[in-house]
Amino acid sequence: MYIFWQNISKFPTFLISVFTGFFLTALYPIFQLLKSQNLIYIFLVFIIVFLLYITLKSMLGYA
Repeated sequence: MYIFWQNISKFPTFLISVFTGFFLTALYPIFQLLKSQNLIYIFLVFIIVFLLYITLKSMLGYA
C-alpha cells in the first residue's frame, strides 16, 4: 500500500511537467516569430487592443 501512495504523490509533478511541455511546444513558433523587433510591436498592439475589447465589452454589458 505504501508504493501506491508514493506513486499517487508523484502525480502532481507529472501533471505540471506535462502541461509545461505542452504549452512550450505549442508556443515555440510564436517565440521564433518574436525574434524580430517589428513583430514584437505588432504582437503587443494586438494584445492591448484585444484586452481593451474584452474590457469594453464587459463594461457595456454585451454578451
